[in-house]
Amino acid sequence: MEQASPIKRRKSRQIMVGSVAVGGDAPISVQSMTNTETCDVEATLGQIRAIADAGADLVRVSVPSMDAAEAFKAIRASSPVPLIADIHFDHKIALKVADYGVDCLRINPGNIGKEQKVKEVIAACKDKGIPIRIGVNAGSLGKELMRKYPEPTAEALIESALKNVDILDRHGFYDFKVSVKASEVFMAVAAYRGLATQIEQPLHLGITEAGGLRGGTVKSAVGLGMLLMEGIGDTMRVSLAADPVEEVKVGFEILKSLKLRTNGINFVACPSCSRQNFDVIGTMNELERRLEDVRTPMDVAVIGCIVNGPGEAREADVGLTGATPNNLIYLDGEPDHKVSNQDFVDHLESVIRRRAEHLEAARVREDAEIITSS
Repeated sequence: MEQASPIKRRKSRQIMVGSVAVGGDAPISVQSMTNTETCDVEATLGQIRAIADAGADLVRVSVPSMDAAEAFKAIRASSPVPLIADIHFDHKIALKVADYGVDCLRINPGNIGKEQKVKEVIAACKDKGIPIRIGVNAGSLGKELMRKYPEPTAEALIESALKNVDILDRHGFYDFKVSVKASEVFMAVAAYRGLATQIEQPLHLGITEAGGLRGGTVKSAVGLGMLLMEGIGDTMRVSLAADPVEEVKVGFEILKSLKLRTNGINFVACPSCSRQNFDVIGTMNELERRLEDVRTPMDVAVIGCIVNGPGEAREADVGLTGATPNNLIYLDGEPDHKVSNQDFVDHLESVIRRRAEHLEAARVREDAEIITSS
């Protein structure tokens, strides 16, 4: 049963990435990045659709060449979500994708080259209403900064970001967001904390190159969780050496845990013990697999015994409590009916889907009433 988050978010300037608002009072958006060969239009579109189906608001695509820019034109035309083009070094590629309708440019003005080139990119973005992301990364700081700082630090990341911000400011361009990513959690957190007090623009959060699915998930949850708890962050990517769809799933789980976003089912499940009256782990694995398509926000409790089961079930939209001889299903916090272990996963799936349909219908009615009354 959904509750508002107690987190007070940092106030930031709102920008539009296509149809998605970033910053201000907009929900924290979740994004990922394709890892297909961009010139393979069908493969890239297939991955974008899978990422979007997982709930992503935005998708970033690397555009390293003019051939990739031509492919990007076709990709953008069929994408179900706004696209961010990731571009380095060659400002002509940035100009080309701007002509092709990109929703945001991810650049590092410092590696585009002479300021005249940066000025051309800014002018194109101004003309077409395209926002920019300044992407600073601990692994690719400029030579000048690396001479000043023997190794990457939070201070170096902030200084790099502010130098790039100054370039945009001097040309009267303010519709941008900034990231200061590092793979080291403390460095990234310190950099974002410091930058958050010095600019008004939205911040794109990420622990870059966080690692594989398990390790990267933990590092991202710790680092991003600290920042989000402090109200810092307007959009985010969980960077994993894994399927991009997993990045989206983990991102939403982080936001759901802090009550900052909802995207489907929030499962409450016990780790299981010898008191369990059914296979909790197997049940959870099966339910998560079967119910990935459900986007309606709802809480589902799956508890193996009667010690904590009733308490958790009373706080959920749907609850399952293990009991002898039959397990007990709760709806809206009240005991509803009993079910045996035989084929009860099929039954529970059906109950959850019906409950999701009911909640979604209620939400639609409520939205309609608000529109009518206004």
